[in-house]
Amino acid sequence: MLYLLGVLIVVIGVGASIALHEIGHLVPAKKFGVRVPQYMVGFGPTIWSTKRGETEYGIKAIPLGGYIRMIGMFPPRAGEGIRVSSTGRFTQLRDEARNQSMSEILPGDEDRVFYKLSVPKKVTIMLGGPVMNLLIAAAVFTGLFTLHGITVNTPVLSSVSQCVDVKAAGQSTKNECTAEMPTAPANAAGLTPGDEIVSINGVALDTWDDARGLIRANAGKSIDLVVRRDGVERSVSAKPMAVELPIYDKYGIPLKNDDGTTKTEIAGFLGAAGTPEIEKQPLSAVPALFGQQLKDTAAVIINIPEKMVGVAKAAFAGQERDLNGPVSVVGVGRVAGEVASDKAFGDTSEKALILVALLGSLNLALFVFNMVPLLPLDGGHVAGALWEGLKRQVFRLFGKADPGPVDVTKALPLAYAVASVLIVMSALLMYADVVNPIRLRG
Repeated sequence: MLYLLGVLIVVIGVGASIALHEIGHLVPAKKFGVRVPQYMVGFGPTIWSTKRGETEYGIKAIPLGGYIRMIGMFPPRAGEGIRVSSTGRFTQLRDEARNQSMSEILPGDEDRVFYKLSVPKKVTIMLGGPVMNLLIAAAVFTGLFTLHGITVNTPVLSSVSQCVDVKAAGQSTKNECTAEMPTAPANAAGLTPGDEIVSINGVALDTWDDARGLIRANAGKSIDLVVRRDGVERSVSAKPMAVELPIYDKYGIPLKNDDGTTKTEIAGFLGAAGTPEIEKQPLSAVPALFGQQLKDTAAVIINIPEKMVGVAKAAFAGQERDLNGPVSVVGVGRVAGEVASDKAFGDTSEKALILVALLGSLNLALFVFNMVPLLPLDGGHVAGALWEGLKRQVFRLFGKADPGPVDVTKALPLAYAVASVLIVMSALLMYADVVNPIRLRG
């Protein structure tokens, strides 16, 4: 039951994100006078709709996107009438072709078509959807950063190993020491849980990650530590042991080789661990934190072609899924179900925070993905409008007549190709999320 509840929460959240994305298009379109006959959340058969003024609002059966239908998104060829098109990612592929019916063009609509708008108005309409997702993500993460906080691994020691099992890549064996196992350097230096490492070799520490970097970089070398215990600081020396350790990414996840084994390196090992704490962040810290979230999301989107190779291997060869790789809405639902039903993710409030963060990340991904400057994505329409503005400026500079609106329909073959790739990618991701889903707990 809890699993289904988690899935339901994400389905509602995804639906709301799609609806708000399309509102981001709808509001400026109406503000600038473009007639919008249809606003839909989802694709496929309509399960509910209502007419308000000149616009039909509705919900369709497949919650994989949405669209608003605007008249005259593309200029007609010479001697032809106005055509109808759409902002919907897949619906527009049916509607944008020039041979579509003119049945929705009513008397008086001649100046209510999209293609006659100025470049700034076109850009505003097409950016409205992605910017709405960005604002949702910003609101979610601002709340999480300031009201709840972020996990910071502090340099206060939570544990100190008695010895080191060198054969286990530096993993501590505090309760299973044998005569062959050397004493852990932290233990040999007299460190105990609760000690705070203030500095290493004169470098002040803010987090345990700072300490770990210095420790790993000084394998086999003596280091000077300033340790605070019961409010009193003292200096001690320790010699990190050179052992084979896993290499982690910025999220603390071990990196993998092509054959699926863990990447390792010879690095310093102290045999101690910091203490994770939740620290609320000031508003002044939000831009940098949110900027990093945006940067990380963009890196994932940019690397999707490479990541899809791993998804294919996971789907058809049973290889382990990349926790930082792309997922479909099916995968997002399964992650939400796992979080909601597994006690390891904490109590109800902690699970709710994880689900909220998941929806925030989803909206951030929608923003970045839709900004890719290729049709049929919103970024493709923005690129077309900017090209139109640039072309007009160049013609004006050389004293030539206004060339008129750019005929974006010339990019329809590319749009069909991109849409085909997106469909194949979506199908592969959904298949992988069914047969070999990402599991947060392995």
